[in-house]
Amino acid sequence: MAEIQELPRLIKEFYEMAKEYLLQEIVEPAKKLGHFAGFSAGAAFLWAAAIILLAVAGLRALYDALPSSPYWEAVAYIIFAVMLVAFIAVLVKLAPDRGVHDGKQPAVSMAPRNDAHTGTNEGDDG
Repeated sequence: MAEIQELPRLIKEFYEMAKEYLLQEIVEPAKKLGHFAGFSAGAAFLWAAAIILLAVAGLRALYDALPSSPYWEAVAYIIFAVMLVAFIAVLVKLAPDRGVHDGKQPAVSMAPRNDAHTGTNEGDDG
């Protein structure tokens, strides 16, 4: 047991250790997560803007390639809408499967775990 004179030093040590632990285990990972989320949101915005601009350019190119008439203009919009839906379907089909939504549970080992503190195995009655 600690002597009464050692208590201020022990409290200060505890405070410093707790502060370092919180910085190491909470603040630093939160900063990394924030950076990752920020860059991901920026990349998503840039990809969305690029796709929209390319879609408008493609529609205008198809619109200009067809004869000038209200019916051909409607055909250009319909053709391009079908092409966009097909492009999105291909992108969705080619997207990597991360296995998140497959309904499988992670494999759990049924072997007993060695508990280093007590020297016993989990599940032992001794």
